[in-house]
Amino acid sequence: MTDFVLVPGAWHGAWCWNRVLPALWQAGHRAFAVCLSGVGERAHLRSPAITLDTHVQDVVALLDAEELSGCVLVGHSYAGMVITGAAERRPERIGRLVYLDAVVPRSGDAWSTGHTEAIRAERRDRISELGWLPPPDPAVFGLAGADRDWVARRLTPQPGGVYDAPLAFDEARWRGLPRTFIDCHAPALASMAVMRDRVRCQGDWTVVEIATGHDAMISAPEPLVAALLAGV
Repeated sequence: MTDFVLVPGAWHGAWCWNRVLPALWQAGHRAFAVCLSGVGERAHLRSPAITLDTHVQDVVALLDAEELSGCVLVGHSYAGMVITGAAERRPERIGRLVYLDAVVPRSGDAWSTGHTEAIRAERRDRISELGWLPPPDPAVFGLAGADRDWVARRLTPQPGGVYDAPLAFDEARWRGLPRTFIDCHAPALASMAVMRDRVRCQGDWTVVEIATGHDAMISAPEPLVAALLAGV
């Protein structure tokens, strides 16, 4: 039996793993979906005080509360930042990191670091105006029809304080953990291009390709579960 901890990306809540959790349970594993502060099921807690550190603490709190050891920690999109921070604080609780079409930071990076200057300027303007980032149309994640509508009803604004918050971590220790990158490339989300290139250049990753869009847990749960189980 393996423990899985699933962390949603920006604008998503724990609900986004609803098509993945039952399959992991049925395979005989334990699996937990984290809802990060100020978003999803915890959107009522949205506050300017929420930063990346808050979200890292959300994950660390679950790791500690469940007394996990050797778990598979999965981060989608923005949550690549979050699981990297959690690995820095609790490396002894983690057996593998899985970056699901996710940000793969270097020490000192923020979520914004990998974006183009045009994207950074646009998002900073929205944060300055609103205090948060409004959710995009889920079509940008490769979703259509009922899946797009299902996700659109559930996305919530992302707390603005996480966008430019830097993450410092011990890169050598992090590289000592087994790491998998799941590349969702059909259609590919353009903002993940830097990360796709980075993991292939680093050369010490397991890279899995799934022919689906960015929200694989919605659009391709079966291949995603197969990829997660292949590493245990």
